[in-house]
Amino acid sequence: MDKPLAEILRPHTIDDFIGQKHLVAPKMPIRRMIENKKVSSMIFWGPPGIGKTTLAHIVANAADAEFVSFSAVTGGVEQVRKIIAAAKETKEKTGKSTILFVDEIHHFNKSQQDAFLPHVEDGTIILIGATTENPGFRVNAPLISRSQVYIFYQLTDDDIREVINRAKKLYPKHVFSDEAVDHIIKHANGDARTAINAVELAASISKKVTLQVAEEAVQQKAIYYDKKGDFHYDTISAFIKSMRGSDSDATLHYLARMIKAGEDPLFIARRMVIFASEDIGNAQPTALVVATSTMQAVHMIGMPEAQLILAQTATFLATAKKSIASTTGLHKALADIEENQLEPIPLHLRNPSNKVMKQAGFGKGHVRYTWKVEKETGQKVEQDYLPKNLKGKKYYEKDW
Repeated sequence: MDKPLAEILRPHTIDDFIGQKHLVAPKMPIRRMIENKKVSSMIFWGPPGIGKTTLAHIVANAADAEFVSFSAVTGGVEQVRKIIAAAKETKEKTGKSTILFVDEIHHFNKSQQDAFLPHVEDGTIILIGATTENPGFRVNAPLISRSQVYIFYQLTDDDIREVINRAKKLYPKHVFSDEAVDHIIKHANGDARTAINAVELAASISKKVTLQVAEEAVQQKAIYYDKKGDFHYDTISAFIKSMRGSDSDATLHYLARMIKAGEDPLFIARRMVIFASEDIGNAQPTALVVATSTMQAVHMIGMPEAQLILAQTATFLATAKKSIASTTGLHKALADIEENQLEPIPLHLRNPSNKVMKQAGFGKGHVRYTWKVEKETGQKVEQDYLPKNLKGKKYYEKDW
């Protein structure tokens, strides 16, 4: 084969497209757009290998439009200007629109993305941007407002099996065992491109593709994990929520995901220190000590051994008693400071550092050790500590 297998297998019609049923099934938005031949600018958001580029090609074919593919990783604004100039010429000569597909559009900065705006507005180009990162953060708001954002999801195992079955048809003299196919599906992890590449490599190794051959072709599971993007934040969020829910098994699962993806172990450790205070607090004060010691140990030991320290502490935090009394109390106190007048600190709490301050009543009548006086006299000492307008206010509730 002169072309890569993934390119040969690329579907050309929406009926041949695999996955993303919420977009391409009957009555769904992109199918309706194609059927009505009314294509608008779009942003495709999702992990790699799930059909963003392929669907952009299909949309362009169905719309009878010129299709220009451009990578924001390797291209620049000068190249964009040339594409737009050609699009204007095409529009004038043939009346055809140009669909400009910008892969990895999040790699363009604000000013570079702004270059598209006037040409999207006047209809010179129909922009389809693809991104693996949250467009709400990485794509300009004006561009978002002029586009439909469509979320693409990881392919299911059934989707990947269908992809593999199509790939196998191009190797009629090869025999693929069920175990080999299952292995490729498992390790593709919802990425069609990974599955296709595995089939292509396995077929080049042997005409009888056994489990052993498949294992040789797929030596590492495809895990998409962007350390600065949504998968990074989604995974750490799931990790924290699993500890908060006292599910140690889920905690270890998401920890393993981060470790496997090469996440910074100190980042994980820092989040556990925060968790120990925010979600466990005084219900088990040693949690903060353990988490802090973990961060220090991870820094000293390094990976891969540090993963054992992380696992020990993560399961300790997950199974520990929980309390948000300190966290909730602090938030309530901060809210009062924001919303209420800051009345003077009671005089008896102020430090009488000199004679003038003493004469002004600073520190007057203050009982330093109320518990000691109460023990000695057997009488309760009534002493206010909050400003007058907050007298009797309760921030710290131990039951929380």
